[in-house]
Amino acid sequence: MKKLYSRKITLALFTALLSVSCAHQSDSLKTDKKDPTLMVIDWSSDEGVKRLEQSKHKADFFKLANNFEGQTNKIFCGPTSAAIVLNALRVREANQKLPEDSSLLQDKDKKNLPQRKSWTPFYERYSQNNVFLKSPKKRSEVLGQPLRNKKGKILKNKEGKPKKDFGFQIRQFAALLEGNGLKTKLRVVGPKLSNETIKSEFINNLKTKNDYIIANYKRTVLKQPGGGHISPVAAYHKNSDSFLVLDVTPNKANWVWVDADLFISAMRTFDTIENRGYVLISEG
Repeated sequence: MKKLYSRKITLALFTALLSVSCAHQSDSLKTDKKDPTLMVIDWSSDEGVKRLEQSKHKADFFKLANNFEGQTNKIFCGPTSAAIVLNALRVREANQKLPEDSSLLQDKDKKNLPQRKSWTPFYERYSQNNVFLKSPKKRSEVLGQPLRNKKGKILKNKEGKPKKDFGFQIRQFAALLEGNGLKTKLRVVGPKLSNETIKSEFINNLKTKNDYIIANYKRTVLKQPGGGHISPVAAYHKNSDSFLVLDVTPNKANWVWVDADLFISAMRTFDTIENRGYVLISEG
């Protein structure tokens, strides 16, 4: 009788342990499987706010947010992102001489302002216009002016129409940053660049001050309307494995937390001559 009772206890304990083990395994599977509704979420939602609070990799967020601006037209995501990062690095730095953008006021406005040599209505600050002063790619070309060869002849595409190159490809964008004196590490997200390497570089950058990331990605991969886009990345949240993207088109899309692998997939897309990618940036 005692043996039978002992066997029943042993069986009950084994069943209980098996149940706990299966439940734990089930929870693990649920955790590993990503919820599609959480792949791209608004940073101002309850979940988005929680991620920013919990993030231990957000050293870049505060200066980027303080110097953030939205792009002034549908082409200037690159110049806008460049201006944000340049200002985050250089505004109010004693050893930096920043340009002024006199185009921000019309001539008729300037006539009514004080006419003193020692005073100017403009701040020393990078803008979406004056970043072009040291850009290898002309502003007019970014806005669609037909491309020309060294002899000044207009280039033609396969259909015989003038060849145009709107916006910035990732190498052109890196050249814009370098033209303005920044140190860059260009990463084209091709097949040989692993997700693990990309995540590691992003996380290491986001936990230290005075260096930044700007990414070139395809909106449609994130289920957003539009095509290629450029914006700064500001933080990483470990538990959700997501990055905070400060979209520079606030009238079109909010800042969003994006699942890391999904965001990498958005960069691992073709753009004109090669894949998109990202640039790691610091002072030159």
